[in-house]
Amino acid sequence: MKTARTLSLMGALAGLLGSQHLAAQVSYERILGAANEPGNWLTYNGGYSSQRYSTLDEITPGNVDDLELQWMLPNQVFGAWQSNPIVVDGIMYVTQRPNDVMAVDAATGRVFWLYRHTNAENARVCCGANNRGVAIQGDRVFMGTLDAHLIALDAITGKAVWKVEVGDVSLAYSITMAPLVVKDKVIVGVGGGEYGIRGFIAAYDVETGAEAWRFYTIPGPGEPGHDTWDGNDWEHGGAPAWITGSYDPELNLTYWGIGNPGPDWNAAQRPGDNLYSDAVVALNADTGELVWHFQFTPNDGYDYDSVQVPVLADIDWNGARRRVMMWANRNGYFYVLDRATGQFLSGTPFVRVNWSSGLDANGRPIPTPQPEGMPTYPGNQGGTNWYPPSFSPRTGLFYFSAWEDYATIYRPEESVYFPGRAFLGGGFDVLTPVPGAPTIGIGRTSPINNWTDAVGHGALIALDPLTSTPRWKFEQFDVSDSGMLTTASDLLFTGGREGYFHALDARTGEELWKASLGGQIVMAPVTYEVNGRQYVAVISGNSLVTFGLRE
Repeated sequence: MKTARTLSLMGALAGLLGSQHLAAQVSYERILGAANEPGNWLTYNGGYSSQRYSTLDEITPGNVDDLELQWMLPNQVFGAWQSNPIVVDGIMYVTQRPNDVMAVDAATGRVFWLYRHTNAENARVCCGANNRGVAIQGDRVFMGTLDAHLIALDAITGKAVWKVEVGDVSLAYSITMAPLVVKDKVIVGVGGGEYGIRGFIAAYDVETGAEAWRFYTIPGPGEPGHDTWDGNDWEHGGAPAWITGSYDPELNLTYWGIGNPGPDWNAAQRPGDNLYSDAVVALNADTGELVWHFQFTPNDGYDYDSVQVPVLADIDWNGARRRVMMWANRNGYFYVLDRATGQFLSGTPFVRVNWSSGLDANGRPIPTPQPEGMPTYPGNQGGTNWYPPSFSPRTGLFYFSAWEDYATIYRPEESVYFPGRAFLGGGFDVLTPVPGAPTIGIGRTSPINNWTDAVGHGALIALDPLTSTPRWKFEQFDVSDSGMLTTASDLLFTGGREGYFHALDARTGEELWKASLGGQIVMAPVTYEVNGRQYVAVISGNSLVTFGLRE
């Protein structure tokens, strides 16, 4: 049941107080039935299945051209903004880097309160001081921090209720992901794979913060999979879990993608398959017990973290209804797995791949390592990466961003592990077939008129999971770090590095509308409803930008 509560308005800069009504009781049952509350966005990916599909349909192909800016919220902290807002009964909860949480009026952008966590001075992350969002249950909002803490905040006041240490910050453990709440537990994974951590996923009691279970993503002595590590490599073998997982309530399984082993680029230094790196693990949500796993890239030497979002759907597969998991992997293959058993159903490359000649009958790659000094496709950023895809039950298509014709030349080197220091195993160069051409890497910094397709470009791919073939592509000049959103009116919203926010026809890929927002779009859009009006929000550069139909 929704309970009206009073939210104190605490102006972060002015110190003013006010009030706002808030329905804050977000039960587990409400999150289970998120599809029945399309006006809210209750989890990182909209619901436990992580489809990022909304049944809202006020905005349609026929009127999308009438979208106009409703409000904008600038980030008060410099740096790329990767947060994914959640929306509960007209209140938006959004994080800004490094570890601030804001409660915002979802119709106007007015900030009600701001909570700021000060990280330990020795906190370190490999790839930016990012925070990708929060989770909510009851009257509590949960955030992970760069210094590896989990914090519960009062959703009404923004004050901390409890804080627990998840990992040792001196060993470079961190949390950049949005937590996932399942029943009475809040679940988080850790980052730090580039620093030689031993990765894990842990669950905490939502009321007290007491640890309920912990699953190590690198098995220790006597545990299944330990023999896939040589000597003491398992003690600092990476395998982080830094992107939010999914959950199947009927199977009571929660699914998490696991990152690369360490050191990153010298597979010969750590012989063996290196479980459970570069895998998806299915855990009992109550106990953390491993039920099954599937490893995409054994003994990875290419930095192919398998931290993409596990997208769950029930589809007709070979004439029978089947519970599946769909996965566009960083290693360049698109997979369909049985999510009850982990059985491999299909795997097909969606970009150029030369590190493997294909997959065997069980989905294990057939390696074809490239000679020293030769490019490996896809490059170290992968054929795709962490940004969330979408699946539309209406179209039956899986939508994701791809980096096409992108390659890396690796330089493996022996690395020595020191606690808390980078543990990389060499270096790399991004392929530049045209002398002097700018590379795409994590981000291009050169003038756009110097860019060239010769070093790769981006594409939004609409893939038929039954055939693993593209139904259509929307080409982008630069590679894209944007996620996807689909709606019941067959619209698809996404963005790109050039700063355009697009609305496409989800069935054909036709561009129906776009807006230039002035900063690259690195996260996925969300949609919600307040007082019967549909909004679409997206982060561009350092601003959260929200659109609605012209009144």
